[in-house]
Amino acid sequence: MSPDGARPLPLRPLPVGAHGLLIELDRAADVEALHAELLRRAADGTLPAVREIVPAARTVFLDGLADPRGLSADLATWHIPPLTTGDRPTVELPVRYDGPDLADVAALWDVTPEDVVQLHSGTEFHVAFCGFAPGFGYLTGLPEALHVPRRATPRTKVPVGSVGLAGPYTGVYPRSSPGGWQLIGSTDAALWDPRREPAALLAPGTRVRFVPQPARRQVPGPAAPGDGRTRQEPAR
Repeated sequence: MSPDGARPLPLRPLPVGAHGLLIELDRAADVEALHAELLRRAADGTLPAVREIVPAARTVFLDGLADPRGLSADLATWHIPPLTTGDRPTVELPVRYDGPDLADVAALWDVTPEDVVQLHSGTEFHVAFCGFAPGFGYLTGLPEALHVPRRATPRTKVPVGSVGLAGPYTGVYPRSSPGGWQLIGSTDAALWDPRREPAALLAPGTRVRFVPQPARRQVPGPAAPGDGRTRQEPAR
């Protein structure tokens, strides 16, 4: 191991078709370190030309390679430094901690709902990889003791902007969809906007902080006599 901690990683490169290479690794931390190294080498011109570099939970996929088998052999000689996050961009997401599963997560963590807000918003997350839906990032950062299971019964419809927890990950739903994550909050941030460049607010490697916002308060809305409906507006 070199003084900066760089070392060969235990990886399994698998050619995919004529121009693809799927690299399997044992740990999420190794995936993130390899992905960062691939991006660094691509930026400085020492990586063979590649069309896409796509990280996932335990793999990195490269597509558009002229010689996948040649890169596969070279990977065994690479000394890859551990991941550092200091030079990564940071996105702050305003969040109302008003999710329907907030109390359940508090019980799983053996803390109060207010403590959940402090613990979650006090954590610096980063996007390990993206998937599931355009703009959805799998964010890591919570210690293992705060990992939570998915809901036993998934919801048929999770509102857009919902902030959820599942296993080691935090995620924000960029659109309404079914889902089984534990919902602790909501945000109005647009995670995916095809009119924006780039369309995705979050990308692998992005640092993320959640910033608590006042909860919406219920105020009377237009209704017929005897109708108990209310409408929501931001608390002031």
